[in-house]
Amino acid sequence: MTDEEIKPPELEDALEFYPSDPAIIAIEDTLDTFLSAATVEAVFGEPVEHGGSLIIPMAEILAGVGFGMGSGYGKSAGDGQEDQPGKQDNIGSGGGGGGGGRVLSRPVGVIIASQEGVRVEPVVDVTKIALAALTAGGFMTAMLLRMVSPQKALKNLKVD
Repeated sequence: MTDEEIKPPELEDALEFYPSDPAIIAIEDTLDTFLSAATVEAVFGEPVEHGGSLIIPMAEILAGVGFGMGSGYGKSAGDGQEDQPGKQDNIGSGGGGGGGGRVLSRPVGVIIASQEGVRVEPVVDVTKIALAALTAGGFMTAMLLRMVSPQKALKNLKVD
């Protein structure tokens, strides 16, 4: 390393962001897409009239999003030949960013308004309940087998 300090550029020069920067535009577009998923229209569907009853579908919306950005600056000390003609110091900069996310929705129920009154009927996902039961049963079976394992019992025996 040389005796001279490596000084970063002026702060105004290093952090110039323009509203028309493609990274900023991409982030704004992505956020707009995710925020549009969290509206009342996304949760409650269009009402449907059927046989004198008004049916309004309901959904659960889950949105997850994440972003990351970076920047940098550097200056190469060179290979000791800075004084040669045509040889220049390397001055660096950097930048980058990324992000992603997902929006999930699933039906959770319907609101039925009729002459008898208003009621809410849930939508039951039998497949999800069966998968949860099978998973819980598998874990319980594995734990029971582990507790009554003959190999584990033999390790606990003391031989005189």
